[in-house]
Amino acid sequence: MSNTYLCTAIPYVNGNPHIGHAMDYLLADVYARYCRERGDDVRFQVGTDEHGNKVFSTAEKNHIPVMEYATENSQKFRDFIEQLDISYTDFIRTTDEDHVRRCQAIWERLSPHIYSADYDGWYCEGCESFVTQKEYDEHSGCCPDHQRPYIKLTEKNYYLRIADFKAELRTNIENDTLQILPEFRKQEMLRLLEDTPDISISRPRKQLSWGVPVPGDDSQVMYVWIDALSNYITVLGYPDQDISQWWPASAQFVGKDILRFHAITWPAILLGLGLPLPRRIISHGHVLADGQKMSKSIGNVVDPMAVLARHGLEAFRYYFLRHIDTFTDSDFTWDKFDQAYTQELANDLGNLVQRLATLCHKNDVHPVAGSPDLSDPNYTELMTSFHFSKAFDCVWSKIQALNREIDSSKPWELAKRGETEQAQQVLCDLAQKLLDVSVLLRPFLPDTARKIQDIFTADDIIVPATPLFPKP
Repeated sequence: MSNTYLCTAIPYVNGNPHIGHAMDYLLADVYARYCRERGDDVRFQVGTDEHGNKVFSTAEKNHIPVMEYATENSQKFRDFIEQLDISYTDFIRTTDEDHVRRCQAIWERLSPHIYSADYDGWYCEGCESFVTQKEYDEHSGCCPDHQRPYIKLTEKNYYLRIADFKAELRTNIENDTLQILPEFRKQEMLRLLEDTPDISISRPRKQLSWGVPVPGDDSQVMYVWIDALSNYITVLGYPDQDISQWWPASAQFVGKDILRFHAITWPAILLGLGLPLPRRIISHGHVLADGQKMSKSIGNVVDPMAVLARHGLEAFRYYFLRHIDTFTDSDFTWDKFDQAYTQELANDLGNLVQRLATLCHKNDVHPVAGSPDLSDPNYTELMTSFHFSKAFDCVWSKIQALNREIDSSKPWELAKRGETEQAQQVLCDLAQKLLDVSVLLRPFLPDTARKIQDIFTADDIIVPATPLFPKP
C-alpha cells in the first residue's frame, strides 16, 4: 500500500458548473478509484476559488453580502461534485480562514523571490488576468473568450521572480521529475517557459478589494496565483503541518487552457518554498459541441445538468470517460450521446447482464465468486499511463467478447438437449468472467459494477426486474 494524493483545479465561483469542470472531476475520480482497487490510501482534493473582482461586483449588483454569495456558489459546485459521485476526501474554499492565513505565511516564505514594481501593460477584465504584448498582438487586442477589448493598465504590484526558477524548472520538466501529459503538451510548456516573464502576484486594494491581504502592506491584495494555486498544499495543512506523507501529489488534473499556470507558475512557487514538484500534471482537452468550442456567444454550451437528466449518472460517466479522449479535444452531440446509450450501454452491457442472469436463473446456476482477474497487462498499462478512455475501450472489448461467447457457446441448446451440467458450467464460467470485468469497470461505472456484483454473487441469481439501462 502507498499514499496517493490527487488534485483537481478549483473553479471560479462566479458562474455555474460546466462540462470542463466535470472532466477534471471524472478523470481524477477514475484514477482515485483505480488506486484504491490496487490497495492505495488515497487523498483527493476538490474545492472552489472565491476571491476576485467578478465575485465582488456580482454580489454587489445583486445586493448580497459577498461572503454569502461566495458560499451559495461554492455549494453549487459541491452539489455538482456529489451528483457525479466523485469520491473526493477534501473540499477546500479559498475563503476558509485557515487557507487565508496559510497563504500569507507562504507569501512570507517566498519573500526572497518577491519584489515591487510598476505594471504598465494590458489586462483582461473578463478573465481578470494580465495580458502580455505577445498575447495582445495574437488576439488583435481583443479577448477571444469575452469578445471585449483588453484595457491598458498602469499600477504598482508585487512580482514573483520567475527567472529565479527557470533553469531548474526546465530540467525538471525535461527529465520528467515533473511529468506533463500528454507529451505534446510538455513540449508546449517548454517553449512557453522560454518567454515567461516575472508574474504579478498582487493588485492595489483600490482595484481588487475582495482577496487575501498582502502581509505587511495593507494597500495590496494577493492576485490569484498564490491564493488559488496554494490550495493544493494548504488543504494538507502547509505550512503549519508536515505534509510529506501526501506531498508531492501523484497527479494534478487540469484543462489545457490553465496548464501553463500549473506547469510554470505553480512549480515556481513550490521551488521557492523548497517543496518537491508534483509527480505528474494531466492536461485534458476541451469537450466540443458538434465540432465547435462551446461558447456563450455562439449559444452552443451544453448544460451538464441536462446531460445528467437525459439518461442518468452512469450514462454521463460512460460517455465522457469513453467517448471523450483523455488528452485531446473530443466531440459531444445529443445524437452521439443517445446512440452510445442505446447501442452500447443498453445493447452491449444491459442486454448481456439481463440475458446471462435469465439463463443462470433458469438453469439453477450459482456462481462461486473467486478472486477477480485483474492481470490484464494492457488495461494496467493504460490506467497507469492515464489513457483512461483507451482503458475503458479495453474493458468494453471484454464485454463485447462475452456477448459473442454466449452466442457461440449456446448454453440454452445444451440445456434443451439435457446436458444440464455442461450448460451450468458454461454459464458459471460466463458469469465469473462478467464478475471479473465488473471489477475493471468499477473506476468508470461504480454503481453499474456494484449492481452486476450484487446480481451474480447472490445465493440465488434473480433476474433484474428492470434492465440496467432501459431503452427509451
